[in-house]
This record gives sequence, structure tokens and C-alpha cells, in this order.
Amino acid sequence: MSNAPVDNGRRRFLTIATSVVGGVGAAGAAVPFIASWNPSERAKSAGAPVEVDISKLEPGQLIRVEWRGKPVWVVSRTPKMLEQMKEHEGQLRDPQSQEPQQLESSTNDYRSLRPEIFLAVGICTHLGCSPGFLQGNFGEKVEGTDDGFYCPCHGSKFDMAGRVFQSVPAPLNLEIPPYTFLDDTTILVGEERGVA
Repeated sequence: MSNAPVDNGRRRFLTIATSVVGGVGAAGAAVPFIASWNPSERAKSAGAPVEVDISKLEPGQLIRVEWRGKPVWVVSRTPKMLEQMKEHEGQLRDPQSQEPQQLESSTNDYRSLRPEIFLAVGICTHLGCSPGFLQGNFGEKVEGTDDGFYCPCHGSKFDMAGRVFQSVPAPLNLEIPPYTFLDDTTILVGEERGVA
């Protein structure tokens, strides 16, 4: 055992230095651990809003985009399509979209922010099949209208506002995704900034 005097200054310095190095190490280990709690870039992109350019969308045309792994339809409705929507309301299960799953923007007569542009998630509300867009020959499925959406899996039918007809398996109207118009030719799907 040594009888040398104890250097308290050096001891204090080593204690502080060790504490600082240990604290930096603990923080360095905590940063990646805490960062791992955040959603991955893939998860963020799967739920991120999607911009849709409709500048080349012709009247009567449907385009498909993907949002959150689901198909979203964007349809430019013609004046004839809009007029026919009023003629078959008595055949619809929920013509005013009163079911609680509907967005506020989908409860007007056209279920859209602008009458001529319609957006819907392209998944049948029965068992998740994807209905087809029948233009001009939908009248074979529903009397009184030329255009609509028909699900080939079990025969569910939806009009040009995505409203389900009575006596089909689908219980609800098609889902309207949240969306907003950024300008006259750009739609942001996945974010609703208010009803226009």
C-alpha cells in the first residue's frame, strides 16, 4: 500500500471526464434506438398524399392513381353523366351519402368538390374487388343510366357518384378519399383542406 498523497484534482477530472464520455456514449446509443420508433420511409410514402395532374383528363375519361396501396379513380364526368345521376336516385341505397363513414365533401349531390371531377377509392364495399368503369353500356346492368361502375365478383353496381344501387351485395357507397384541389389541374389525394 502506497503512502503517496491523493491528488483530488486529478480524481475529480477523471470522474467528470468518464461521466461525460459515458453520457455521450449513452446519447449516441439512444439516438438510433429512438429513431427506430419513427415510421420507415416506405411506410411514410405509402400514406403520403399523392399529386394528380388532370390537365390531360378528357370528358368521360377515368385515370387510376395509387394512394396508400389502394386504387383511386379520377373521372371527368360529362354533362350527360351529371344529368343522368338525378334520374335514378330512387334506385339507390344511400342517395344522400348519410352513412357515417362518408367525408363531408361526399355528402353533396355529386359527392365531389367539383361536379365534373369525381374521385373514389376503386374498391367495392362488399368484399374488396375492384369494379370496372362501364361507359355507354352500363344500361345493360341498370336501366335508366348509361355509365357507372360494376363489380364483376358479386354484381354490385355503383352510379357515377359511387353511390350503390339497391338489391346488390355491397352495403355502402364507394369510399371518397380525402382530397383537395391545389389549382385547376392538380389534385392532392390524401389531404382534405376544407370543402370548396
